[in-house]
Amino acid sequence: MKIDGGLQLAYDDRASAAHSAQLAASVGYDRLFAAEAAHDPFLPLALAAGAADVDLGTYVAIAFARNPMTAAAVANDLQLLTGGRFILGLGSQVKAHVTRRFSMPWSHPADRMREFILALRAIWDSWNLGTRPRFEGDYYQYTLSNPLFEPGPNPFGPPRVFLAAVGPHMTEVAGKTADGVLCHGFTSPSYLAEVTLPALRRGLAAAGRSQDEVEVCLPVFLATGPAGGDLERAIDGARRTLSFYGSTPAYQGVLAHHGWGDLHHELHRLSVDQRWDDMSPLIDDEILHTLAVVADADHLAGVLLDRYGGLVTALRLNVPYAEDPETWASVINELKEAAPCR
Repeated sequence: MKIDGGLQLAYDDRASAAHSAQLAASVGYDRLFAAEAAHDPFLPLALAAGAADVDLGTYVAIAFARNPMTAAAVANDLQLLTGGRFILGLGSQVKAHVTRRFSMPWSHPADRMREFILALRAIWDSWNLGTRPRFEGDYYQYTLSNPLFEPGPNPFGPPRVFLAAVGPHMTEVAGKTADGVLCHGFTSPSYLAEVTLPALRRGLAAAGRSQDEVEVCLPVFLATGPAGGDLERAIDGARRTLSFYGSTPAYQGVLAHHGWGDLHHELHRLSVDQRWDDMSPLIDDEILHTLAVVADADHLAGVLLDRYGGLVTALRLNVPYAEDPETWASVINELKEAAPCR
């Protein structure tokens, strides 16, 4: 099992990305990812490239805020900078953000994403193999180029592409086209086993691929802390996080899977009214322990392995390793010893 984490960067200290990578590698992380939220997801990775023995990737870059050519170019450059250790993690975002925040078109997200990834691979093939630009799809095309705009073969080959997916249609696309599926933290072992993995297998079968060709990566919603410590503050934070995601229509399928569909509607109503403080009390203990992992450092590895050991190939753990490297190195080492990286 691979252990993933988040790359930390202070924007007033350009050396902080490299320091973050070095510290994360020292406690056992295999890969570090940067998200597209308040900042660009690619620039921190360029600053961290080569600083430590870890892979670097985006978790996630918003595909539909870009086009295949711009994504292919920056991913190819980062593949060079990292010595072949870059992962392009893509996500679709939701319609409101794509159209109203990024001013980009929206339609048939699963089909568009499949074509986006196919276009990426066509571009990289033309640069690496010298094939002519002949990709023509329903949403994207790549039929024009010249040597001035072509970087030539990448000595490390094309980067890996991971795809964020929640619903079955996008998960099938990951099985058809991607090197990994990035599950959402708002999930449960039951949803993974009964919805996510069957959809992934359908996509793999449709493309004639085997299951070992695609990684299954899960960021875990955690309420954790030092051994024997008080977890109440962490639990309160987990309830708030779960209530926020539960209010979002994109994730209502997870709640419906457990028979909690009415909870989504109530959370959504409260969010529309900006009543954020009234939302987290609706996340009772059953929901909390179904969708999040509550355990101190002494028990965390065992709980994670019991819940996800047979379901995923990588776990993303956002733990305060900078504050207590020895404790979290022990947790990560226990996970790796019990479920070695494949």
